[in-house]
Amino acid sequence: MRAKLTLLRALVLGTIGGVLATGCQTYDFEPVEPLAISQTTETRDIRARNAKPNLMMLVDTSGSMTLPVNENLRDSSGVYVCRRGGTSTGEICGMSDAFPCDTGGAAPGRCPTRWTSLQHAMGSFLTSSGSIARIGLATYPDLKSGNAYNCGGTTGLTVPLPTTDSDDAATLAANAAEVNSKLQAIKNTSSTPGVQKPVGGTPTNESLQYMLSLPELKTDARSNFVLLLTDGLPNCNGQFPTPYPNASCSCTLGTLSGTSLCSYDPYDKLGCLDNTGSVDAVKALKKAEIQTIVVGFGAELATGAGTDVLNAMAQEGGFSRTCKVNADCGTGDTCDTARGLCGRRFYQAANADELAAALRAISETIQETDPCLLTFAAGQAPTSQELVVVYVNKERLSPGADTWTLTAGGLRFTGSTCERINASTSANPVSIEVRAVQQR
Repeated sequence: MRAKLTLLRALVLGTIGGVLATGCQTYDFEPVEPLAISQTTETRDIRARNAKPNLMMLVDTSGSMTLPVNENLRDSSGVYVCRRGGTSTGEICGMSDAFPCDTGGAAPGRCPTRWTSLQHAMGSFLTSSGSIARIGLATYPDLKSGNAYNCGGTTGLTVPLPTTDSDDAATLAANAAEVNSKLQAIKNTSSTPGVQKPVGGTPTNESLQYMLSLPELKTDARSNFVLLLTDGLPNCNGQFPTPYPNASCSCTLGTLSGTSLCSYDPYDKLGCLDNTGSVDAVKALKKAEIQTIVVGFGAELATGAGTDVLNAMAQEGGFSRTCKVNADCGTGDTCDTARGLCGRRFYQAANADELAAALRAISETIQETDPCLLTFAAGQAPTSQELVVVYVNKERLSPGADTWTLTAGGLRFTGSTCERINASTSANPVSIEVRAVQQR
């Protein structure tokens, strides 16, 4: 289903007629237009068949992905399995090639890294749910871009979307299997020439801009999504406008012997937090009707600058986490019930299990399970059926057993109208427009 949603929160006018009686005299008035609080307009092009969404996965393969998911993880004997010497003060594994994390044992490993956890969760998701969408893959940074600092944004697809317009399960599952194969081939650590491993910076801005250049994500026949999986703060912007030591540069690289690594050229630009550029790239995608789903991978994204930038990207991407009560948002988060949105807009995945849960939630959301039910965002549902106007292919339909009714779950199409929607295809879509007024 191709969804184009416009939610207009404004003062609008409805039409009624009225008669005012006082004493023995009656005054007939022309129909007047009373003030309502707001109007919701839902516009959707329905293609019930042959309409699986395009889902391009943009996966962060920067060097920080080799860090442990939990640097203070201990085994049953109390040994810190992700630190040198097994002590609480030992060097954290994955900080250098000389001391990689021990990822042996059952998946995702004795000391799971962000990368092995991602591989574990993605393997399960792509195997079990590969046919929910037309799935492709791009990774970043692009090690073939010629950037000497491994800071180049992606310039090509690792696995393109299916080349045919067919949406049969076998075709989609085969493409998902190829995506999984490419992800599993990237090793957490390797000294073998030609074997890819996570390395380099996090050029999120530039990589999102490349997503915008893909013509296959600009089709009106389908919904289009970019699924961004990242563990780090975006940086690598060689055009950063206020380089270090300007206060507007928040260095993402840490220090060396007490000196900020951003004090060294060219990291005075490449090392700065590229929050504005990355959010603007997401905005540009949304303007082109490509939604961005943001998954932040790593426990440190619970607070701080990481939360702020990923929150902004998720909100501008048009795919914020929704809720009805605080419990829907998970531990440590709250629900803005007036807006129906969680305080943390992006999906947070601190380990393989949480990432798998986030992927399941995303897959359930992007699937159009019931094309004959049109739902409203929280707080946007009309207050009565009399305040709803429905157009199907520009023809106004009155409510009824063969057209539509307003239910607690949303606007339900019934009878021959529902049959018409279920028979829709990319070549023969059904356009639905619903205008609903809320009065309080």
